[in-house]
Parts: sequence; structure tokens; C-alpha cells
Amino acid sequence: MTPGSNIPLSAARVTVDVAAPVRLDVSGLLLTADGKVRSDDDFIFYNQPTGQGVTYRSGGGAAPDAIVVDTTAVPPGIEKIVVTASPDAAGQTFQGIEPTATIRNADDNSVLASFTPPQLGTETALVIVEVYLRNGAWKARAVGQGYANGLAGIATDFGVTVEEPAAPVQPAAAPQPRTATPPPPPAAAPTMPAAPPAPPAAPPAPAPGTGKINLDKGRVSLQKNQTVSLVKGGRPVLSQVKMGLGWEPAYRGKDIDLDASVIAYGPQRNHIDSCYFGKLSIVNGAIKHSGDNLTGEGGGDDEVIVVDLGRLPQEVSGLVFTVNSFSGQKFTEVAKAYCRLIDAASGEELVRFDLTSAEPQTGVMMAKLIRQYSGEWEMTAMGDFVKSRTVRGMVKPAAQAL
Repeated sequence: MTPGSNIPLSAARVTVDVAAPVRLDVSGLLLTADGKVRSDDDFIFYNQPTGQGVTYRSGGGAAPDAIVVDTTAVPPGIEKIVVTASPDAAGQTFQGIEPTATIRNADDNSVLASFTPPQLGTETALVIVEVYLRNGAWKARAVGQGYANGLAGIATDFGVTVEEPAAPVQPAAAPQPRTATPPPPPAAAPTMPAAPPAPPAAPPAPAPGTGKINLDKGRVSLQKNQTVSLVKGGRPVLSQVKMGLGWEPAYRGKDIDLDASVIAYGPQRNHIDSCYFGKLSIVNGAIKHSGDNLTGEGGGDDEVIVVDLGRLPQEVSGLVFTVNSFSGQKFTEVAKAYCRLIDAASGEELVRFDLTSAEPQTGVMMAKLIRQYSGEWEMTAMGDFVKSRTVRGMVKPAAQAL
């Protein structure tokens, strides 16, 4: 499998084991339609090995740890089980480690699929695979999303109560039953957070609407109005990047046809051109569109726009990425809309922005890229809604937002 790809599950009971040259801690989280656990009981790992339809299986150090999913026993309301992995040694990253997740029929151990995430580096934890329900059928998707703040970062992102930032160091002696947790569930009945926790960031992102960071410490998750400078190792990113945009119909909703576009502007906010499903290439091929996705169905990005930052003519100083509902469905009928900037050469996710709110409008400005006087580009998360079913109606509000 490749990142974002998915397969239908031909078995009701599947095992996902994750192997690597070093010992890994593997865990699973049961998620509802809003992408959160119902309580800390939905975090399945070595200190809490049994949940509803999901169990943790230790390899004892001689075999990979695994998560077993019995789709017939998963309770109503759970739409996804994410399988995570992190190195057992405290502070160890995935640099030089190539973990491989293998999805098997749990009854006969036959291999259904395998996935090795590419280009891992400073990540200390990883969402590697997810088993999810779509239109009454169970599927598996390759994810490969890294976190620089460990398993605690993943747990927090999905709504688990975390009291400490990382797992305690394991003893260096021979393998023994592990009792440390990253961290343990609280003794009292767990409560869900009053608001969704901030997405994981590396480094931690500043408060919404303030500050600016770069890519030196790995993948960055933005909140609305936050900005990241596309600089890595002191040098601006001027290679080819992909802006992946994705969405799903709201819970139990029908398929939805959204259209992703990018609008190019000059220094005076003058409209240069728009790239969308009806015009798949602009500015001499420096910006290209992947084509239209009519339903939102399928794993990974629904539509992709490729931008060769180094080939963009100097008169292009701003890009605004938009999504529109030509059919007239409102964004209140859309779930899990996001955009993410990817290094086209390595496939590494550089920046991500998840849309956490919706308005009954037919258009949304997701993000903008602005060229600075120094030559580097900055990406800012937007999430601003507009009444427009086509990219043509986005040109003026997007110019005003630059």
C-alpha cells in the first residue's frame, strides 16, 4: 500500500502488526464520527489491552506487537480504529527505522496488505494504519502520519486525557511486563475535553492568530490564522509541493461533490489565473490540478494541486486554495475537511490544517501561500467561508484576504 490508499477488508477479524528493527509499542484508538474517543477506555495498549471489538496483543519482544480488530464486535457509533506505533526506547525517533504494518486475516493469518511509511525522520510516534467503516463496509487505509511529540501527542489529538507529556523510560534490563503507561488512564471516570485539543505541531504552534514557525523540526499542524514559513535548514523550500485537499460527507450523509481550486495573484492583488477541474494547468505548467473527484469517497486526498514553487513566475506572489460546492450542498454537510502541503519528491507531509468548524455556505478559502521579499513562501491557514458555488465567485474575496 502507499500513503492514502485503501482496501476493502475481506475478513471480519483482522490483525494489524507493526514490525521494525527495534521494539515498538503498538496501540489502537476507537474513534467516533468526530474523530475522538468516547472516553479513555477507547485507548487500547499494553496496560489496557482489551476494548470493545479491539484488543492489544503483545509480541513479547520476539514478535511484533499487534492490534486485533473484530469488526462484528465494534460498538455502534465507532467509525474508525487507528493503529499507532512508537519506539519502545524513550526519546527514540523513527530516523533510520522503517516500520512495516501488516494487515492479516486474524483467523488464518493470511496477509491482506502491508504498508511501510516513506521518509520518516524526527517523528517519535506514528499513526500507521486505520480500519474504518464506510457505507456499511469495513476498509483499511494506509496513513503514515508522524508526530514529533510521541504517543502522548497522538492520544491528546484524539481526545484521551493525558497528564504527562511522554511515557516514562523503560528499564534497560531484560524484557519484563510493562507497567508504565504513556500516561495511565485516570482513576476517576474520564471526561472528554470541553473543546477539541489543538492539533499536534512540531514545534508547538503559537496561539491562534499569532506568531510564525518554520519546518526545521518537522511536520507542522496549523490552527486558523496561523502561519508557517516554508523554510527548512535555513533555506527556503522552492521545490515542487502538492496541496492535498480532502473531505468526507457528514455522518451518514450522501456523497458530496466539492471542487478544489487555486487562484494566483500578483503583487497588487491582481488576479492572474485560476486552476480548477476545468483548467488543469496554469502559468506554463507551474501549477497543475489532479482533476475532479465527484463523491469525496476514497482514502487520502480527494483532489491534489501541484505547485512548482521554483518555476512560478515573479509576477505570481500569492496563491489562495479554495473548495466549492457546485451542487449547492453546504459545508455543514461536510466532515473532516482539510488541506495539507506535501513535499512532492519525498511524499513527506510538511504542513496540515484541519477545518474544525463549518458554516452553511458553499465556498471556503482553506489556505494561502504568500511570497516574501526574501524569496521564501509562507503558508497561512484560513478556513474562511464564502457564498460561492464556483471558483469565479472566490476571486474577489480571496484577493481581499491576501
